[in-house]
Amino acid sequence: STEPETMERMKEFMQGNGLIDSVGPKGGKHHEIYLSDPRKAKPEKMKTVLRHPVGKVK
Repeated sequence: STEPETMERMKEFMQGNGLIDSVGPKGGKHHEIYLSDPRKAKPEKMKTVLRHPVGKVK
């Protein structure tokens, strides 16, 4: 998947599980952790962990 596709899947998961996006001044920051070296790995083999803060719907 590409990052936009993955972010859309994460958004759908949040909506289906009573969670809201918490990125922002009072929330947290979106993080990307690259498990593959972009200088060595082919784009289709790249692996990245996306960390995105969420909160519960009130």
